[in-house]
Amino acid sequence: MSDPSSPSGTPPAPVPTATPAASPSRGGGSGTLVTAVLLRPDLWWTALGELRRLAPRLWWRSSPHLPLPDRRLWEFRMVTAYGRADAAPTPADVVSFLEWCRAASAASCSTAPRPGGQG
Repeated sequence: MSDPSSPSGTPPAPVPTATPAASPSRGGGSGTLVTAVLLRPDLWWTALGELRRLAPRLWWRSSPHLPLPDRRLWEFRMVTAYGRADAAPTPADVVSFLEWCRAASAASCSTAPRPGGQG
């Protein structure tokens, strides 16, 4: 039976949920996220770009010498996405986010003014 509150008569899509887990910025749960990205070669450059944006400056100077996001930034991102600082994104959410980043980057590149006023 369809949902009467939905304008099209179809049930609303389920809201993605995150599972409580150790922060991937500290190593917990990051293996499944990396695997999700490795299975999508078309997202590798986008993932590297986002990793670069999330990594703190001079990340190589402190242990574990990996470009992991700052704990406070990661917790802020999890609160804004899932409502909890201890949440961990699902692999599907990571892939969806990277697809969105790639599309947003392509859109901004195609609408950016060209040098010399050739728009």
